[in-house]
Amino acid sequence: MIALDPTDRRLLDLLQADASVSNLELAAAAHTSPATALRRVRRLEEAGVIERRIAILSAEHLGHGLTALVEITLDRQGAEHLGAFETRAVGDPAVQQCYRVSPGPDFMLVVHATDMPAYHALVQRLFTQDANVRNVKAFFSVRRAKFDPRIALPAGD
Repeated sequence: MIALDPTDRRLLDLLQADASVSNLELAAAAHTSPATALRRVRRLEEAGVIERRIAILSAEHLGHGLTALVEITLDRQGAEHLGAFETRAVGDPAVQQCYRVSPGPDFMLVVHATDMPAYHALVQRLFTQDANVRNVKAFFSVRRAKFDPRIALPAGD
């Protein structure tokens, strides 16, 4: 874990709210110089604190009206079997998030599909054709009450 001072926390908080701001805007909002803001953001990127800066798109506005949270249990849980399934799952564009979990199922997936036929095609690609998939349990979202990718920042000293 990297030590964060108040300036680092301000920069991270601002970037989590809107990563598209220019360095000048970021520095002004963080009450620091542009050179300091740029240097610190680069350091936070190099340290892995900032993984990447992206645009978050609306699945609904792009025609992905179906969101499912899917539990996957494999028949065999050897490292090679878990790795093989994980590789296939993360390689599928419909899979937005993939977590290896314990206890309970082996994986939890968050998937987006345009509709039920598209979800069924995903089921065929990832689950049905894999003889090692023992159980699939899907939960379909009827309403998203909250989606916030921000991480709570550690309190300062």
